[in-house]
Amino acid sequence: MKGYISNRISVPSVFESVFSHFYHAENRSEESIEKTLLPSYQTIMIFSFGAPASFIANNKEEITVEKCIVLGSIKHAFNYILPPDTEILVCNFKDDAFFRFFGNIDLVESLAMHPDELLHQNCFTTLWSELKQTNKESRTQVILDFCEPYLRNRNKIAEQIAAFDYSTFSPIKEISKKNKLTERTLQVNHKKHFGYTSKEMYRYQRFLKAVQMIQEASCKNAKIDWFDVINTCGYYDQSQLIKDFQHYINLSPSKYLKFQESICDPKN
Repeated sequence: MKGYISNRISVPSVFESVFSHFYHAENRSEESIEKTLLPSYQTIMIFSFGAPASFIANNKEEITVEKCIVLGSIKHAFNYILPPDTEILVCNFKDDAFFRFFGNIDLVESLAMHPDELLHQNCFTTLWSELKQTNKESRTQVILDFCEPYLRNRNKIAEQIAAFDYSTFSPIKEISKKNKLTERTLQVNHKKHFGYTSKEMYRYQRFLKAVQMIQEASCKNAKIDWFDVINTCGYYDQSQLIKDFQHYINLSPSKYLKFQESICDPKN
């Protein structure tokens, strides 16, 4: 899209357990640009420079980002609007990293909050001011330097959960047995540190696999075999596949295919 500039920024290996990546976008055109962000089950922090960016919540409420905001965990797709002269920098927290910074992920469950409200300090407003005066290439390093002193040591159980392959089955039974904990205790820890349950993550991974299969076929201009998608991704039938797409992005699989050019996949 003419005038729309975006790029994914990788993080140094020492921070790979903290941030999956950073995302930068700006609108240099003369018209507002609207995009859809797929669910990521991550908590994100958004810094907005220039004209305020806007995000449309599930209840259709428009959230304006003047400087900095935290959204998460992102369990459903939402639209965001970049007016002319808008620039955003998005920090994508990985796994339990948000809990390691702020200590209580429940505070931002399905909410939009300024991070200063979580710490009861004005440090992120100060950080935003510093970032605004910093050249674009150096901003991510400024954020990493700022965050490092706040980062808590990782919980042993959370580390095991983060390393588990959800594409096979839930980690609850295996990890609880390994650590001599009840399954209920592990479920509570999972929700506490990650902001979502293992059941939610398993369902999301199934949906994400379906999205990837659709995108790969689309890139090759190949006809999509919907029954192959259903069987490969572990769906019972077509109605269950459709139900997941409606749940996460409020579109049917075929409509997602039609509109995917305007949809941003946080995993890519």
